[in-house]
Amino acid sequence: AAARSAAPPKDLRPGGAYDRFVAEQAAQDKFSGTVLVAHRGRPVLIRAHGMASKEHGTPNRPDTVFWLASITKCFTAIALSQLVQQGKIAFHDTLGTHLAGFPAEIANTVTLHHLLTHTSGIGRPAVGNGSPPGLGWNSFDEAMDGTLALVRQTPLRFAPGTRYEYSNDGFFVLGAIIARVSGQPYFDYVREHIFAPAGMSRTNFHSRPEVLANHAIARPYWTQPSGRADFAASPYAPFTTGPAGGAYSTVTDLLAFARALTAGTLLNPAFTQLITSGKVALPPAQPPSQTQFYGYGHLEAVVNNQRIVGHSGGAPGAATRLDIHPDRNWISIVLSNYDTTINPVVDLSRQLITK
Repeated sequence: AAARSAAPPKDLRPGGAYDRFVAEQAAQDKFSGTVLVAHRGRPVLIRAHGMASKEHGTPNRPDTVFWLASITKCFTAIALSQLVQQGKIAFHDTLGTHLAGFPAEIANTVTLHHLLTHTSGIGRPAVGNGSPPGLGWNSFDEAMDGTLALVRQTPLRFAPGTRYEYSNDGFFVLGAIIARVSGQPYFDYVREHIFAPAGMSRTNFHSRPEVLANHAIARPYWTQPSGRADFAASPYAPFTTGPAGGAYSTVTDLLAFARALTAGTLLNPAFTQLITSGKVALPPAQPPSQTQFYGYGHLEAVVNNQRIVGHSGGAPGAATRLDIHPDRNWISIVLSNYDTTINPVVDLSRQLITK
């Protein structure tokens, strides 16, 4: 209780240790993006560094829109859990209960629990890189249908429930189940039932052409041997990374999302606790003092004996992190349009908040 009522420490305020460290990272061209730290739901620090578009000379600003990458999985998990909360679906349901066209050994053994925790065995080789095949797809429907067709043809990589292996494909499958059960396209469902009630007015699923045309969206600069290049303008950028990683947002919209989630606006408190709690132990992290688990579309870490829930995101030209500290009522958000690691920034905020 004392920790919750205490004033924000100076190291997390403007001009403090965290603010200075982020500025140093940006000065060394190790960071480009926006950070936000909030206490009791109110911003304590917002800073933007680097360029949203080097070609057009557009700097990153507090309201710049960034590619969230795998933070999108939080929205997909919440969408599915809303349907569970309404009694329309169950976590133990098998894949074949809701989607046709899968071989029996997949349809009858893979459950929604497996898909949500990356323990399903579903996924093509080298999953989790944020860039699925299908560069010729030109609509959200084509991306969803095309990915599902490829997944249906792919054998299981291991028996469901026997191990953890990160799978973007699994979250495309979850998106298709959300659409089938709700009767709405996945993208429309998330806009209506998550973005709108949370007050996320600048959050959306943007296609590659929209990213190229909209100067309010930070271009993703991926690291190449010759330097950083605009991934969206490359021939390797897909139309969308869909339910696995296709959402775009700002730091203030993500703060609104975190507030809505913790306040019970998106799910009731019991279901919120359920999806954010760890289900599968993850390999040791760095620093090793951090214990990490995967829940339902959420990561849970224990740092200095305190819970942190949220998700990370990584893709060519994107590195993101949403950290919610329920024990201390803090929220820390890092959105970068570089794929250079943001772990030093994240680790410092975690230590300053939990110490």
